[in-house]
Amino acid sequence: MRIPAPNLWPAARTGQRWLLRARRKEALVDGHRLVFLERGRPTPGKPTLVLIHGFAAMKENWALWMQMLPADWHLLVPDVPGLGESQYRPDACYRYESQARRLGQWLSGYATDNLHIAGSSMGGAIASVMAHTLDRPPRTVTLLNSAGIPEQPDADLNAPFKTDRDAILIPRDWSGVYRMFNSVGDGKPTLRGLAMTGLLGPDLLQRRDSLRHIFNDMLADQLAPARYLGTGTPPLQVQWGDKDVITPTRCVDWFGTATPHAEVHVFRGVGHLPMLEKPGRSARVLEDFIRRHSQ
Repeated sequence: MRIPAPNLWPAARTGQRWLLRARRKEALVDGHRLVFLERGRPTPGKPTLVLIHGFAAMKENWALWMQMLPADWHLLVPDVPGLGESQYRPDACYRYESQARRLGQWLSGYATDNLHIAGSSMGGAIASVMAHTLDRPPRTVTLLNSAGIPEQPDADLNAPFKTDRDAILIPRDWSGVYRMFNSVGDGKPTLRGLAMTGLLGPDLLQRRDSLRHIFNDMLADQLAPARYLGTGTPPLQVQWGDKDVITPTRCVDWFGTATPHAEVHVFRGVGHLPMLEKPGRSARVLEDFIRRHSQ
C-alpha cells in the first residue's frame, strides 16, 4: 500500500509568517474567503505596496522581498482567490479581469494615496488590469515576468491563445512537480528545486482540478492585460529573467512599442521568478523605483 507523503507546508507557512512579523488576516470578497499577510499600516508619506503572486503559487513567494524591503513600508500580500489559503469555488470565474476586480474590492478598504502594485507572472497580468481599473490608479506598477504579454509585437490581442505550458505548470505526479520547480528557475536542477518539491508537492498534487480550472479561465482571455497597457499606464517597471521558459524574454520587446515609458530590467542568468532567484537585486531595483515615484 502506498503511504501518502505528509503535507508539511501548513506548519512551514506558519513559522515563516512569525519570522516575517506579518499578520495573517482574512476578508470576504465576491463570495471568496481571501487570506492575506499584512506588515505595517498605512502611514502618510510611506508607500503601501501590494504584492501579487503567480499561478500555482502563493503569498509566501514574496517572503524574501518582505525581509528586504524597508521595515516602515506598508505591505499587503494576498493569496489570490482560488490559490494558497484563499478559497477556491468551482462555480467562479478566474479570468484576469475577474481576479483584478476581486482584489480591487479588497483594496477599497484601505485608505492610501501612495499605492504601488507589483505582480509576478499571473500576478503581473492581474496587476496590469488593476492599474487601469482601480478607482484611484496606483502610483507605480511593477511586472515580473508577467503573463498576458504577447510574444510577438504584432500579435492579435483578441485572438485565441494556445500554449502547452500547462504540462509544466499543472503537475500530474512527483516527477512533474520536480520538473515544474526547475522550469520556473533557469532550467537547471537545484537543491532548492528538490526542497520545494518535497515541501509543496503534496499541496500541488491535491489541487490539480482547481489549477486546471483556473488555468483554463486564464487562457480564455490570455492577452487581456496587454489590451490595458499603453501610454496611459501609470509609471511602469518591468523586471524579467533572460532564462525564462514560461514567459520568454522576447515578450520584453512588446513593451518597447506599447509602453515606451517603461523602465526595463533584464536579469542575466535568471528564470521566471526574480524575487526568489535574485531577491536582493530585484528588491533594490523595485525600492529605488518606488522611492522616485512616492514624493
